[in-house]
Amino acid sequence: MTKEGIVLGMGNPLLDISATVDKDFLDKYGLEANNAILAEDKHKPIYKEMVDKFNVEYIPGGATQNSIRVAQWLLGKDTKSTSYIGCIGKDDFGKILAEKATEAGVNVNYLIDDKEPTGTCAVCITGKHRSLVANLAAANCYSKKDHLDKPENWEFVEKAKFIYISGFFLTVSPETIVTVGKHASADKDKLFMMNLSAPFLCQFFKEPMMAAMPYVDILFGNETEAGVFAKEQDLGTEDLKEIAMKMAKLDKVNESRPRIVVITHGKEPTIVVKDGKATEYPIIPIKEKDIVDTNGAGDAFVGGFLSQLAHGKPIKDCVRCGHYAANYMIQQSGVTLTKAPNFS
Repeated sequence: MTKEGIVLGMGNPLLDISATVDKDFLDKYGLEANNAILAEDKHKPIYKEMVDKFNVEYIPGGATQNSIRVAQWLLGKDTKSTSYIGCIGKDDFGKILAEKATEAGVNVNYLIDDKEPTGTCAVCITGKHRSLVANLAAANCYSKKDHLDKPENWEFVEKAKFIYISGFFLTVSPETIVTVGKHASADKDKLFMMNLSAPFLCQFFKEPMMAAMPYVDILFGNETEAGVFAKEQDLGTEDLKEIAMKMAKLDKVNESRPRIVVITHGKEPTIVVKDGKATEYPIIPIKEKDIVDTNGAGDAFVGGFLSQLAHGKPIKDCVRCGHYAANYMIQQSGVTLTKAPNFS
């Protein structure tokens, strides 16, 4: 049995507005089939247009919240093993998010903003691919000063043994990330984890990303993000294993536990660098016809990984569960967790 609140996620809670669209729709908004961006003014009409034109689904989203929901699903709804912090609006979308997360067994501790609406993410599905356009809205209003500094909220951080924050939170509250990272680095029993999350973060949020990096015990990313990171940081190689090795060796505050780097690579094996050694872990094969939607596969992988960390399992089992969760998720529409897990 895992401890209550042993896993904590912090990030941008969003309500996904998901629909199958056509290439013309992507072209209209200048979107790429497999990408994630923040909404600019030109993208703002996309949410209403999707609702008006297509058959949309409303699904709780936001990268970190997805991972935490998946972790809780695998740990068992009644264990109350996970907690989540972020900012929502005082509206119906916010209520839906809170209800869905609580139903899943996640202990949500939202900062509620009176002025901005709850953040939304357009999930534009074309075939097996998805393009994400996030309008952070209230999620962008998370304030450490207003929320995390209060003793009753900091208690969530104190209680957690594993803390995960996706790279998307770099655009909102880098101060929070560093504060929590420092806290974890000073504790021999805590692990602080981050995700590169999207190529644009590696390009345009380099400074806050590298300010957080010295506190990161486990770093996640996929092959595209790792490639962009390597280019932006002048790592001098395009070889994924070498990139992962160099990421692991970047400056680290707590040198007593070397950084672990986990790079997923679609159908190719996942690369894990631990203790200076790179290991490849084959994924679970799946037929093309069985893939419904790749949206959330990376988030699900992290959720699976976190669930086994919480059980004290070795890294190979964490990766195996990550593959299980990702394989399950790409056979669903969106990050939906209606069936009971059968991972063992």
